[in-house]
Amino acid sequence: DETRETRRPHAAARGDNMKYRTLAAALLATLAAGFAGSAGAASWPERPITLIVPFPAGGGTDTFARPLAQQLTMQLGQSVVIDNKGGAGGTVGAGVAAKARPDGYTFFMGGAHHALAPSLYKSLNYNIQKDFVPVALVAQPPQVVVINVTKLPVKTLQEFIAYAKQHPGDVNFGTAGKGSTHHLAGELFAMQTGIKLVDVPYQGAGPMLTALIGGQVDLAFDGLGSSSGHIRSGAIKPLAVAADQRSPSLPDVPTAAEAGVPNYVVSTWYAIWAPAGTPQEAVDRMTAEITKALNTPKIKETWESNGTSVPTLTGPAFGKFVDSEVARWAKVVSDSGVKLD
Repeated sequence: DETRETRRPHAAARGDNMKYRTLAAALLATLAAGFAGSAGAASWPERPITLIVPFPAGGGTDTFARPLAQQLTMQLGQSVVIDNKGGAGGTVGAGVAAKARPDGYTFFMGGAHHALAPSLYKSLNYNIQKDFVPVALVAQPPQVVVINVTKLPVKTLQEFIAYAKQHPGDVNFGTAGKGSTHHLAGELFAMQTGIKLVDVPYQGAGPMLTALIGGQVDLAFDGLGSSSGHIRSGAIKPLAVAADQRSPSLPDVPTAAEAGVPNYVVSTWYAIWAPAGTPQEAVDRMTAEITKALNTPKIKETWESNGTSVPTLTGPAFGKFVDSEVARWAKVVSDSGVKLD
């Protein structure tokens, strides 16, 4: 009996030891999984990142994409490579980006153009609100009404409106493509002022500005980011800024309201998305790095010289902004009757 009594505690102890070992193994497995996840997040990126820009090189998107990519390259220790894929008002590149492998190594830099597209195109092979994860708004330069001074004998916005009314249908304006912000901004301006303009589409803001400078078109409604350098050089002349306040980079140029066209406010904003399904740790890290980049002195100086301050919308808040822009431009498209073939 004494032997049995002494064995019982030993058996119980062995059972307890097994339980402790099982619990310890489970705890170690949990810690290992957490460590692996943390290590994965910390190690991103492990190779170059592609930033798809859906317009040709030299346009407004490039004005902000290239300095930002250079800054992100320095911060991340991996190259951020611009891949220009222009066409169809930015929708070709957006479709490519939407179908890119969502592994954290492809991002998309689009903008206001992609808030217009849902109302303009009968069928798109992507949905800007569903096929992408909103990362951050990166720039919001106002649009500016710019003219070729050799083609239009005017000095002010009111003189231009009077001239256009005297020559209905004879004044043309360049756009970065049918359905681009430049196109809809021109249509909105025509509706608000009662003039008739003829749009001439190009494959991006770069070719459009080349045409404007060369006199192939009379004027353009362009983002200040891509026009500012040509304005400073005297190649084109600004008549008004489509903003609530004058631009610090063009303090002598009146707002549209000051020039006699109230409520004409249009910005050509630019932003970054990731393909839906991109790992959250990559999205979060990129968001943090973009925020950091935008607040560096070099980027701030570049942005200010192109007529924009640094925005602060990221993640879901930026997503809500996109939703509001889609709704706003849907009304402009409906009221103007613009249709794409």
